[in-house]
Amino acid sequence: MMHNKNIFSVIFLLALIISGCESLPTADKPETQGIDGIACVGYIQPPPSGAIEVMDPALLQKALGTSGEGKLCEGKVYVATQPMTVYRVWNSDKSYTQIGSWWSFDHPNGPKPKYREDNGICPSWSTLDRLSSCTLKVGAKFVVGPGQSAQCQHMTYAKSEVNQVFIPNDTRIDQVYVENCTEGTVWP
Repeated sequence: MMHNKNIFSVIFLLALIISGCESLPTADKPETQGIDGIACVGYIQPPPSGAIEVMDPALLQKALGTSGEGKLCEGKVYVATQPMTVYRVWNSDKSYTQIGSWWSFDHPNGPKPKYREDNGICPSWSTLDRLSSCTLKVGAKFVVGPGQSAQCQHMTYAKSEVNQVFIPNDTRIDQVYVENCTEGTVWP
């Protein structure tokens, strides 16, 4: 009789464990949609240590774009709690583009056509011939997420799983959230 009770107890425990596993998250990420209701690809990767997630719907809206517009397909807003290095590829013919809104936490690599495709950057938007790094200021808010598709003059770049960093810099109104920038080296 005691033997049957032990078997029943083991079976009961196994059933509890198995049913509990059904509620565990799976490796598959549920499909997310952009602001236009069309599916995004990839997922939002957390930034390096030194940032915390915050709510700022207005900033998030600035970073998100509809299909074909570029920008981000989805994103999360963070605030820097310590200095963080960011990288930007820009157009040396337009020096004011050195401090723009679109950055990366990863050092950009070529070749240039692959970088354009991964980040949805139309040739008419930038020649992408210089690379600078800067430090994101403590207290600066930024948005991270995978890229939206970009409709260019003669081509379309698909949505990308590559995460980009949107920093709302605007040098026209002296709104700059980066500092200690390098002058810019020839890229790639």
